[in-house]
Amino acid sequence: MRILFLLLALLALLAVPAAAQRADRATPGWVRVRLETADGNMVLALNARRAPVTTANFLRYVDDGRFDGVSFYRTARNKRSPRFGFIQSGIRTDARRFLDMIPHESTKRTGMKHLDMTISMARKGPPGSANGNWFITVGPIPSMDWTPANPGYAAFGRVVGGQDTVRRILAEPTGQQMNGTLMLKPVRVNRAVRLDGVGKPTGRPRPWLIERRKDG
Repeated sequence: MRILFLLLALLALLAVPAAAQRADRATPGWVRVRLETADGNMVLALNARRAPVTTANFLRYVDDGRFDGVSFYRTARNKRSPRFGFIQSGIRTDARRFLDMIPHESTKRTGMKHLDMTISMARKGPPGSANGNWFITVGPIPSMDWTPANPGYAAFGRVVGGQDTVRRILAEPTGQQMNGTLMLKPVRVNRAVRLDGVGKPTGRPRPWLIERRKDG
């Protein structure tokens, strides 16, 4: 009986996705980032094994401090089910924080899907035009996955802590711009902090900091 119990316990552990494990514990192949927002913290687990290019790009922005002081500026709620949708953040059009556009790691290539609390890259142009903007899904959005007729978006991780913060941001009021999805009061990201591994700043200029010192 004891052996059977141990086997069942082992199977239960194996059934839990790696990214869904505790937010305070590192998992091989994943890199965690804490976002400290004005509406609460959240912890992201980025899949460096399946989406290495997209994860490395996001971490460059984190390690350089390029996400410090940006905001969640867009919340797109499902019209039929407002509790679901996605929230968007990043550098928007701030060229001072821009690094590079990156190759598209589609869901077909990575095997990652747009499920509840997935983080994925935003882009306005064709695949390969993503840079420093991203979104988090609330509820599954399969229309963002790759199909033969649609390249989809590049999912690269998920929220493993602070899901309530994500839901609060999704509920923020919006105005008429961006098809009614632009937030009236953006939620500031005070700081983005890498929790695993050693930071690797790019060493590239950070002009927004220089201008801030001049203003001070």
